[in-house]
Amino acid sequence: MPLALLACLLPLSLAAPAPILTPSAYRRDNSAQTAAVSDATIETDFVRPAQFSRIAYCSSQAVTSWQCGAPCAAVGPNVKVLQAGGDDGLIPMYFIAHDQDTDSILLAHQGTDAQNILSISNDVQFLQVGLNTTLFPQAGDGIKVHDGFQKTFERTADGVLAGVQSALNSTGVKKVAITGHSLGAAIATMDAVMLKMNLDPSISLSTVVFGLPRGGNQEWANLVDKTLGTDFTHITNQNDPVPTVPPQFLGYVHPQGEVHIAKANATGATETVACPGTENEVSSLYSMLLYSVSLPGDCQNCSEGNSLFHVSVANHIGMHELTT
Repeated sequence: MPLALLACLLPLSLAAPAPILTPSAYRRDNSAQTAAVSDATIETDFVRPAQFSRIAYCSSQAVTSWQCGAPCAAVGPNVKVLQAGGDDGLIPMYFIAHDQDTDSILLAHQGTDAQNILSISNDVQFLQVGLNTTLFPQAGDGIKVHDGFQKTFERTADGVLAGVQSALNSTGVKKVAITGHSLGAAIATMDAVMLKMNLDPSISLSTVVFGLPRGGNQEWANLVDKTLGTDFTHITNQNDPVPTVPPQFLGYVHPQGEVHIAKANATGATETVACPGTENEVSSLYSMLLYSVSLPGDCQNCSEGNSLFHVSVANHIGMHELTT
């Protein structure tokens, strides 16, 4: 099973030390300047979720036996897998575990398997549909989400909710950490909102996802911001095209919380910034169609400033080719 090598999985360091940002520092209005993210913050907040998002690409057998190579070794042995599922197709692989090193329940989702047509079909159903109000009982009116993402989420939602609740009860821990890459990031975001609405308010929940595509309209982005607040971060890597789709002219908008790897080399990120607001000031369509070079000002520092002429699929799957 191929594993996604994400840029932030490598030893990440910045060109120069920067003040450590607290999660609240990621919340900015759309006109604010970006701010450097320190290597300490990357190591503390992002590297472990990134390793778990890699592990989600392994088979259920490899996950439950904790024999999935480098990412399992990097996380360490103190992880007890409580539930694993998926079929690597219409139902992406996922697992729920007790991460004993952080004393939290971990939920991770696989992204699209590019070699499986059923997996790809989850992405291409991009029309917007109404949000499932049974699974999101506190959602307001007018919320529209990506049809394929919601259908994929619905296939595991009940099992995920029951599994996380069971894990919390059996372990007694009070923290849930959620992650995923690509399609898995979209599912993880929906899971996070669902869990926040349904779990006991005393349970703390943090979500760090990678290569997140846009998942719904402005009302959906508002719901994510309102429900998850500063405990939601989505990492984007250089010229990765996935965070720029579906495009804004189809009514899609990102939630807040972007942290962007602006520059990297063979050893990892050399410039990482916390980005302002839900989207940059220059619209996605405008930037994709008119700019083949860097955008002016602050917009060039975040995924919204990516150009259609300079996309990199390698930036989506990671710094290097896929490995086994």
